Amino acid sequence: MAYSLLKPLLFRLDAERAHGLAIAALDFLPGNPPAADPALAVRVAGIDFANPLGLAAGFDKNAQVPDAILALGFGFAEVGSITPLPQQGNPRPRLFRLPEDRAVINRMGFNNEGAAKVLARLQLRSGKPGVVGVNIGANKDSADRIADYATMARIMAPHATYLAVNVSSPNTPGLRALQDEGALTALIDAVMDARGGDGPPVFLKVAPDLEPADIDAIARIAIERGLGALIVANTTISRPQGLSALRSAHAGEGGGLSGEPLRELALQRLRDFRKATGGAVPLVGVGGIASAGDAWARIRAGASLVQLYSAMVYEGPAIARRIERGLKHLMERDGFVTIAAATGTE
Repeated sequence: MAYSLLKPLLFRLDAERAHGLAIAALDFLPGNPPAADPALAVRVAGIDFANPLGLAAGFDKNAQVPDAILALGFGFAEVGSITPLPQQGNPRPRLFRLPEDRAVINRMGFNNEGAAKVLARLQLRSGKPGVVGVNIGANKDSADRIADYATMARIMAPHATYLAVNVSSPNTPGLRALQDEGALTALIDAVMDARGGDGPPVFLKVAPDLEPADIDAIARIAIERGLGALIVANTTISRPQGLSALRSAHAGEGGGLSGEPLRELALQRLRDFRKATGGAVPLVGVGGIASAGDAWARIRAGASLVQLYSAMVYEGPAIARRIERGLKHLMERDGFVTIAAATGTE
């Protein structure tokens, strides 16, 4: 109710300013992670998640409020993307709401405070409960982007429940080229070496804009290198079929599209990766998830975990607990006792 009253005021503000206010407000929220629910708890890559719903990277870029995010009911928080050196990102405006389409377009460009400041915050929460993944990236002007990822893995590994390697942001020129088979193999090897033999599992975040050959190659590398999970998928630079009639004023802006219009593309890409991996690598479904039904469809299609971000812009912070209640109802309706039992049963 509180969010429904505040939403019209927030939507009068520039989207990035409103986001900053949301982070500031969450900073006052006590940080208590949700208690594990036996029906919703899931174990992925050796990590115990209280429930399968996470807040995707991009919301808490600088690890300012991971514990407050968990207190909202999310089973895990993914902070970042974080680069070795601070960077301003792309010129403003660079974040746009598409209210009529329940979507967001962003061209942020890995704006963040850099590894040193984020590391200091993560060190302060050392020993606290809750799953906090760290999404790592490379600086835009880096002469060696693979070295940047290795540096970030080495720095963040002691303070991350898992590392998420982001090679799928469309807003850093040339970054998605690291999804090519040769470059990706070299990148994953460098990250795995840098995080150490006893380091956290490594997740890989991929784009929805992939060809079948790319999907097969990424799936093969994920299996061979023992990745903890594949996060499917990031924002899209395409405007999928049927989206030419996007109604919002900012529909023509460049950048990555997320939210409701991404739903079907992201779901199909998840199915593609489930088929390509044969279930040998856990999948995290993200993109266009706004309801328990959306989350349940991803789980049935092969996701062990799901994430959202854009939907919280429109639904508010109560969305996590609402989806979790809905998931329990859907599990009971369809006769499943655990999330793991339902995964991939589409």
